[in-house]
Amino acid sequence: MFFLIQATDYNRHRHLLDQMYRLRKRVFHDELEWDVPVFGDHKRDSYDDMKPAYLLWTDEQKTTLYGSLRLLPTTGPTLLNDVFRKTYPKDVDLCHPTIWEGTRMCIDAEEIASDMPEIDPQDAMCMMLMALAECALDNSIHTLVSNYEPHMKRIYNRAGAPLNEIGKADGFGRRPVCCGLFEVSRRTIEAMREKTGHTGIYARDGARRPAAPKRAWIPGASSSERVNWVGAA
Repeated sequence: MFFLIQATDYNRHRHLLDQMYRLRKRVFHDELEWDVPVFGDHKRDSYDDMKPAYLLWTDEQKTTLYGSLRLLPTTGPTLLNDVFRKTYPKDVDLCHPTIWEGTRMCIDAEEIASDMPEIDPQDAMCMMLMALAECALDNSIHTLVSNYEPHMKRIYNRAGAPLNEIGKADGFGRRPVCCGLFEVSRRTIEAMREKTGHTGIYARDGARRPAAPKRAWIPGASSSERVNWVGAA
């Protein structure tokens, strides 16, 4: 199952967040050899202290983590603007309440292979992207922005994700870092379902709060702010 949590629910899901930090360390530090802050067997940074939303992929009992991703609004501090600013043109402004940054997307290929051997790693990444599009649409996010290495474009293409690459730069590691915008819309999700054949992927709202009419709950996102994505560059 895929579900989204916010800061008020961190304590309820502390065991999953602990797995997430450990997974990040294995993926980004051990396997990819990125220059990222590591604390013991955890990989976390200052942006995790800014109460981001996390998209988690777990089993139905919420005991085993299969994948994770961090979401932050571009109206506040982000890796995009603080670290990777030169990856997109100087005349492009990506700070807007309905543009959010997605970072640290990773999967636990060993756990997935053990519990769901029919899903290969690339397909698992596609499923994460589809769940991300669903939760973004539900919370009035109209554009997702991400920095990625060039090989990730194969995953976006396989997922049918409409990626608009607006720039890239060297100087961050062994490979260039690209910057891309990802349209969030019902049309996008339907196209991704058709391309991948996955029709039953939905991201649930993992927050616990009093019953109320359904509305966007991620801070900074509201239905009144939704606009059609027209691109930037």
